[in-house]
Amino acid sequence: MKKSFVIAAFAVASIFPLPAAADRAYFVEPANGATVPQEFSVKMGVEGREVRPAGEVVQGTGHHHLIIDGEPIEAGKPVPTDATHMHFGKGQTETTLKLAPGKHTLTLQFADGEHQSYGPNMSSTITVEVK
Repeated sequence: MKKSFVIAAFAVASIFPLPAAADRAYFVEPANGATVPQEFSVKMGVEGREVRPAGEVVQGTGHHHLIIDGEPIEAGKPVPTDATHMHFGKGQTETTLKLAPGKHTLTLQFADGEHQSYGPNMSSTITVEVK
């Protein structure tokens, strides 16, 4: 009985293969809706891509950008360099932020070696309350 179940499960998996994990950028911490102190840690993650320093465009790789109180960047557009767009071009996956008290959105945007955005599908936005 067990052997036929395994064979049947294999046949179903062959006909209906499981989808591959989707590429995504995400926050390891803080959690969406978290209350944080004025200075707090941010840990960034990515699935389906490899984190590499900026400078060279290699398919399937890139680095993180953190947007404070802003929107994801359209695919193919450069991530701006200003006070609200933080670049992690050395391949960093952690940082410490210091924000004024109040509600803030944090958007994680993954981009290629030339800071060209992979678009909203490779971004994640959370809200934090800074005390």
